[in-house]
Amino acid sequence: MQKAVELHKNGMTLRGMLHKPEGASEKLPVALIFHGFTGNKMEPHFIFVKLSRRLEQAGIASLRFDFLGSGESDGEFKDMTLSGELDDAEAILNYAKSLEFVDTNRIFAVGLSMGGAVASMLAGRHPQDIAALCLWAPAGNMGQLIQERIKQIEAAGIDISSMEYFDLGGNLVGKAFVEDVQSLDIFKIAAPYDKQVLILHGDRDEAVPLKTSYRYLEIYGDRAKLHVIEGADHTFNKWEWEQEVIEKTVEFLKSHA
Repeated sequence: MQKAVELHKNGMTLRGMLHKPEGASEKLPVALIFHGFTGNKMEPHFIFVKLSRRLEQAGIASLRFDFLGSGESDGEFKDMTLSGELDDAEAILNYAKSLEFVDTNRIFAVGLSMGGAVASMLAGRHPQDIAALCLWAPAGNMGQLIQERIKQIEAAGIDISSMEYFDLGGNLVGKAFVEDVQSLDIFKIAAPYDKQVLILHGDRDEAVPLKTSYRYLEIYGDRAKLHVIEGADHTFNKWEWEQEVIEKTVEFLKSHA
């Protein structure tokens, strides 16, 4: 069963999709799936839709929302911050816990890119609520990536120091986002998570270097495993890469369900 759902927060609406296995008589595990920077609840080549449907077949429900300012949710992208997305993720977690059919001891978090950073921080802040964590090319180095992008823009002769917003590939990015993302120590916030973690990352990722996932391995120690997708780019834009990521994720979450 698949249906649209809404979550109301501070007078705004987050819009998402719920997938729930049919005919289940017992409470179900649920995966919270978080999209990346400029992404949405489907993500490239519908990889999140495919993941949700595979999880449903495996007896695991899922929730995938657009963060405020992204996709179909309320708000403007230019007003988005990483702290705001983490706040959204906490609201989504609380929403999942309120659903009658959810087994609150089996709530999982999955995140891609900046959504991986959000998932890792959510788990770090609420380790008692997240039973297992799966990160896809997690952008724990988001502050560094944004700073490097700003340097590229300034090197092109554009002075953004006095600009409230600047154009990043057709999306207006606010100064508040830049200041916020550079003020957060993502790895430090993520570090308190004390359960099992699976990290999936392509070795040809040019957006978030593979070394970022090795940094996550350092903070998680033997609680985490890294599976490298050979040849894969940042969002696994090839059928065989996509299938490998989905299969490894479903297998991992099933082992905790």
